[in-house]
Amino acid sequence: MATVFRYIMIGFGALALFMPAWGAGALAQNLAHGHAMHGEPKYSGGFQHFDYVNPKAPKGGVLRQHAIGTFDSLNPYILKGVPASGLTFLGSNLLYESLTTQSLDEPFSQYGLIAQSVHIAPDKSWVEFHLNPKAKWHDGRSITAEDVVWSFDVLLEKGTPFFKAYYADVIRVETISPLRVKFHFAKNGDHVNAELPMIMGQMSVLPKHYWTEEGPDGQRLRDFSQATLEPPLGSGPYKISEVKPGASVTYERVKDWWGADLPVNRGRYNFDKIIYDYYRDSSVALEAFFSGEYDVRLENVAKSWETAYHIPQVKSGEIVKSEIQHSRPSGMNGFVFNIRRDIFKDHEVRKALQYAFDFEWSNQQFAYGAYSRTGSFFDNSELASAAGKPTGRVRDILESIQDKGIRDTLERSHKPPVSDGNGLNRKNLRQAVQVLNAAGYDLNDQKIRQHKKTGQKLEFTILTAVPEYERWVQPFVKNLERIGVRASLRVVDPTQYQNRVRDFDFDMVIASFPQSSSPGNEQRDFWSSEKADIKGSRNIIGVQDMAVDAVIDGIINAPNRAELVAWSRALDRLLLSGHYVIPMFHYDKWRVAYQNYLKRPKISPLYSLSVTDTWWDQRAENLNKR
Repeated sequence: MATVFRYIMIGFGALALFMPAWGAGALAQNLAHGHAMHGEPKYSGGFQHFDYVNPKAPKGGVLRQHAIGTFDSLNPYILKGVPASGLTFLGSNLLYESLTTQSLDEPFSQYGLIAQSVHIAPDKSWVEFHLNPKAKWHDGRSITAEDVVWSFDVLLEKGTPFFKAYYADVIRVETISPLRVKFHFAKNGDHVNAELPMIMGQMSVLPKHYWTEEGPDGQRLRDFSQATLEPPLGSGPYKISEVKPGASVTYERVKDWWGADLPVNRGRYNFDKIIYDYYRDSSVALEAFFSGEYDVRLENVAKSWETAYHIPQVKSGEIVKSEIQHSRPSGMNGFVFNIRRDIFKDHEVRKALQYAFDFEWSNQQFAYGAYSRTGSFFDNSELASAAGKPTGRVRDILESIQDKGIRDTLERSHKPPVSDGNGLNRKNLRQAVQVLNAAGYDLNDQKIRQHKKTGQKLEFTILTAVPEYERWVQPFVKNLERIGVRASLRVVDPTQYQNRVRDFDFDMVIASFPQSSSPGNEQRDFWSSEKADIKGSRNIIGVQDMAVDAVIDGIINAPNRAELVAWSRALDRLLLSGHYVIPMFHYDKWRVAYQNYLKRPKISPLYSLSVTDTWWDQRAENLNKR
């Protein structure tokens, strides 16, 4: 399952029963009301609503949210432009819908949305979607199989490089009838990627007639490959009603939305309007929240959470301050090497520099000890590799690919070094010096480490778009200086940061690699060799490793949950052994503050905060009672 860090999936859709087209036979087991990646879906046929919603939530009110930076496009599917908040490039969002929708309290289960029924071949070699005849675009036209095929084609041709990786095993798509579409999948030996039927269900469906409309001169009125601020035609719960370029975007609830009465939408999409206001600076945004300029704030700065909220509005209850437990894998957040750069091609250099980051001291100084050190690309989940030598199935996997060039993953784990937290970090810095000396780097006349043979100097720039990271970076920079490595921090605006990362124009960045509870095809975009040289891919590190490629294939072709876990743990060990990232930290709760007229369901979904689609404005209920 893909995850986004532009890249977060929001706004999921509706259930319709999966009905059999054949009376009996081998397909019957795949024609239930829903489909899980492994095992059975949580929700049985005929359920009324998801557990994490309030089906009686009132409709009405305005949800005001904030974003940092700017935007210049309403097309999230292409490389050009910075898309507005509320739009995602995978699955359903406020404007668009997908064929199926994912529940937010299961690792990976889907239920019908635009698709009324889904038929999956016994060997998973194809999937056929039967569209709901009630599904409509906002202009009243029906959504057809032709729209689905066109969406697939245009995303491959003009979308981001992600789509070519994610849909790489789709060999053919065909229109069976106006409301039936079929995807055919490639086989890898005797295996078919079991995730593909679910992956195709995630695909956003776009209106062909809107994007291919021609003017009187016979020329197309719109170019899908270009950024645009013209509110596009959608089919989802909201329309874009107002755009102030770079400043705000307003979504207005569609009163006659075709999917409003479907069971999985009960209690969802409750606000009449959702507004995103943009702020250039996070400090200004925080003060704006305290002044009542917007309604809800997800706080990502531990120091602010501990110190900035001692205000009258919080004490009086006007603003609610809450921590909500979640079960999302942490993913990896850290200092990310661009190993295309000569300075970071040497594995031993990358290994040495990790000793200069003193997490234990920084965590106490800047986060009141709140954070946990990230030691895995799948922390906070069963997918994370264990400490020590690998055992059982994970060891078998690693032994089977030894000839592909893996490092010493069979003898130990590669967890981040630990300091004593006194701020001196002497033991770890001595270890860093030993590694650099062994790699051939001596101090030159300027007290900078320089390779004895190649002349390569250890000096680089750390790029970020988050000013709050400076307090974490500067002690790291000073520790690097103590071992003869010269580093500097550069803070740029989010647009410049995105463009430079997209073009691989950086030495080191502070970035995140989010993960889901059911990894799959998206791992190709993160780590595969074929994506390392494609600008705009999420392989920003530049990983090119045959062992990693082999394990990614193992994840994609895992026949059951146990195998998926084992292959994911093997991938985790490979990535950690490559020292591609200096891990930073994570937190297993959402720190959220909100105006007290906002209400949320008693049960929170495990994998998402889901403010926009499960919360509601209590004032709307009071008005409805009058």
